Amino acid sequence: MRIDILTLFPGMFTGPFDESIVKRAIDNDIVNIKIHNLRDWGLGKHKMVDDYPFGGGSGMVMKIEPIFEAVEAIKAQQGSDSSVPVILLTPQGRVFNQKIAFELAKLDRLIILCGHYEGIDERVREHLATDEISIGDYVLTGGELAAMVIIDAVVRYLPGVLGSEESAAEDSHTAGLLEYPQYTRPPAYRGWEVPQVLLSGNHAQIARWRREQSILRTFIRRPDLFEKANLSPAERKMAANRAVNPL
Repeated sequence: MRIDILTLFPGMFTGPFDESIVKRAIDNDIVNIKIHNLRDWGLGKHKMVDDYPFGGGSGMVMKIEPIFEAVEAIKAQQGSDSSVPVILLTPQGRVFNQKIAFELAKLDRLIILCGHYEGIDERVREHLATDEISIGDYVLTGGELAAMVIIDAVVRYLPGVLGSEESAAEDSHTAGLLEYPQYTRPPAYRGWEVPQVLLSGNHAQIARWRREQSILRTFIRRPDLFEKANLSPAERKMAANRAVNPL
């Protein structure tokens, strides 16, 4: 997968993509992440990328010409056609979640536009961006942090990135539920013991316990997710009963 990021602050990406899972994915040629400085396509000797908004108002608006020319140049580098998805990161976009991460991980190419200032010329939204994404109902200084979040979530889904292919499938939110509790050695510490079922070696019982814990945890902590989860009537009743009468 190749991901191109168009940003006014390329230095912000130096640390996050040089560590952990994303770095291993890059080193193993599973993902190719290219950072492009929008100012390289800026106008005039001062490389202008923003201007005052028509109609007045505070702040500056990112100009249309550098963005279009940058995206066209990025596509031309790989002989790409107009079908390459171009994602605009904006508070007005659809809210990012695990389903969208899985959707994006199926793509071969992706271009991400990091917004800034008071926004981007509306014609970019209308005629260039193919999707708009937000990472939550709050405002950041720019789209760079949002791009990091999205890329981290997407890269985890690429084949060969995680040590175990089951890891991504068992993550919180992947199946619409929160993940079950996890434990490791020692089995007892300061009187706090690991549930005996996890030490039993009975894989069927362990799977059942984990499923129940995942459902119960979602019921208690994220009732909004619980309501939308694909659960049987018996599982919903179990969660309600166990929440009231924990074992």
